[in-house]
Amino acid sequence: MVFVLWLCGQSIIARADSFSLADGTTVTGDILTFDDFGVKFRLADGNYSDRMPWAKFSQEGLKQLAANPKIQPLVEPFIEIPLSERPQKPEVKLQEVTRLGRPVPQSLFGALLSSSVGLFALALIYAANVYAGFEIAVFRARPKPLVMGVAAVLPFVGPAIFLALPTRMEPVSAEEPAQAEADPATFAVPGQPVVETPGLHLAAESADVQMAKASGQVFQRGQFTFNRRFFETKFSGFFGVVRHGADKDQTLLVKTGGGQFVVERITRISASDVHLEVVQGGTLQEVMLPFAQIQEIQLKPKTA
Repeated sequence: MVFVLWLCGQSIIARADSFSLADGTTVTGDILTFDDFGVKFRLADGNYSDRMPWAKFSQEGLKQLAANPKIQPLVEPFIEIPLSERPQKPEVKLQEVTRLGRPVPQSLFGALLSSSVGLFALALIYAANVYAGFEIAVFRARPKPLVMGVAAVLPFVGPAIFLALPTRMEPVSAEEPAQAEADPATFAVPGQPVVETPGLHLAAESADVQMAKASGQVFQRGQFTFNRRFFETKFSGFFGVVRHGADKDQTLLVKTGGGQFVVERITRISASDVHLEVVQGGTLQEVMLPFAQIQEIQLKPKTA
């Protein structure tokens, strides 16, 4: 019986398979169980091995295991395919396609003239150039038709020339006193003597000025120079808190690029700007207007 058992043990060892591992060792035994994570063996000495992952086997061991049809799907992803056995990639064939032709090289101005969008952009630029001539004519007190005509004939150059010129001012006689910076002014009140302060002299109104006020007057930039002396001479009655006489029935309108102001009185004035008390939104407010921004002044009766 002992001899028979020894023969059986030798037959079991003879039937056990050996599988090589990636570290160079081998494992000998029968496959007991297997799954996606690895395989367990019953070793030759009758013991059972721990679960051995598929990645632990060498390529030769994996190929041995793949001989079992049931194990083949599990070990196939771990078997490396030689380059000679890999399928060849299909050759990529480039097909000719219809391509758009490149535009003919030309200058920027020529490119603008060759498209409708470019022509529209040039027209906008030209119109802006002429409008710039109008604004420069107002700012420099020059004739508007002259400046706009030069801007139309010489775009950009014409407006630049007039912008570089000084503002045209009305000649002042030598007898008139020089205008100094304004100190707090003392204004004339009807029925009271005029007290003069340095830098401000209120001119008495003549009969011609009072007649002109009765019919209405319009003062436009270019025909008149808007400065401190102009306001003191033409609108001296608007400096007082209360207006009397002919000024009581007059309305003073000041037009600028930003709108029109109805002036109740002139509060302060300096060499470069004037402070006006105007009606805005039904309330009285004080605004400061530089002389360069004033385009037109109207003085007319309230009934007009």
